Order: sequence, then structure tokens, then C-alpha cells
Amino acid sequence: MAATPQAPDLNERIAGRLAVLRDESGLSLQALADQTGVSRSMISLIERGESSATAAVLEKLATGLGLTLASFFDFPTQSASPLARRREQPTWVDPASGYLRRAVTPAGARSGTRLVEVLFPAGKRVSYDTESRSPPVDQHVWVLEGEIEVTVGKQSWQLRRGDCLWFALNQKTAFHNTTQRAARYAVIVSEGGRTR
Repeated sequence: MAATPQAPDLNERIAGRLAVLRDESGLSLQALADQTGVSRSMISLIERGESSATAAVLEKLATGLGLTLASFFDFPTQSASPLARRREQPTWVDPASGYLRRAVTPAGARSGTRLVEVLFPAGKRVSYDTESRSPPVDQHVWVLEGEIEVTVGKQSWQLRRGDCLWFALNQKTAFHNTTQRAARYAVIVSEGGRTR
């Protein structure tokens, strides 16, 4: 379960991606701040690469843009290769929880489905203020190693190795590793339309 080091420029790429996505949505800094509850100054700091946003903040921004969290890690490329070698898959570490996120889906894929691998440290928790999106977004969480607790709205499930949970991304969600060892799981995000 060794982690691959985070690409040194990934936070800069996320910053640039946020600016592009906000521009494409026609939203000012203030309009996005009003829609998400993330301050205008924080959005500006993230876009300039002067602050590393947490997963929870990126989720709020993605929701405000009508996208998924995966959109921040889906960097457009010139080549549309159907293959993403492990060494080429971007990884990102959440500064709040330390969880490592690997974008597994090839960057050139034009599918509405994204595959993510997560290495989740022992005892850590991440919460998202998720809201409905149009088109709707579904998520599957498949535990590969260890155990995690997933809460969707008011319902909680304890997932062990091999378990898979499906839910719609339309309410608050939380991931909690209640054990003393790291867990590893796959997240499959499926959008009703084509992913940007």
C-alpha cells in the first residue's frame, strides 16, 4: 500500500483548473463565493496557488460549479490515450485529513464515469456538504483493503474489504476510518452526461 509521491505541480494545476472552470461557468469570484459559502478571498488564494484547498472546500466549489470533485483532477490533454499508466496518474493529498487520492481514469477518456483510488489514514474523517447536481451524479465506494464508515444523510454503513456501497451525490456525506490501520478503496463517479 505504498503511496506514490504527489506531483509537485498538482496544486498549481488544480488552481488553474478552478480558474478555467469558473470562467467557463461565467461566475465571478463573488458569485461563486455566494453559491458555495467559500469566501471570495479563499477562492482567490486557491486560484493563485497560494493556498492548498481541502477536499471539503474543493467539493463545495465543485458543487457550486455544477460539477464533481473529480473535475478538479481531470486535466485536459492533447492526446486522448485510452491508457493511464500508474506513474502518470495524478495523486493529491488532502491537507486536512492526509488522505491520498489517485485519479485512475485516463485523462483523454470522454466518458461520464471517473475512477479514483483513495488511501485513507487510520482514524481520519472527511465530510462533504454535497448537494444535488444536474445531471444527477452517482457514486460507488468499493473497499479494497481495511474498513471505513460511510454516512450519507442520516444513514451510516460500515464497509469492509469487498463491500461496495452505491449512493446518489445529493446530500451530506462523510467518510470515517474508525480503525487503527489505513484503508484503501475505489470510488466510481458516474455522471448523467459527459464529463468536462
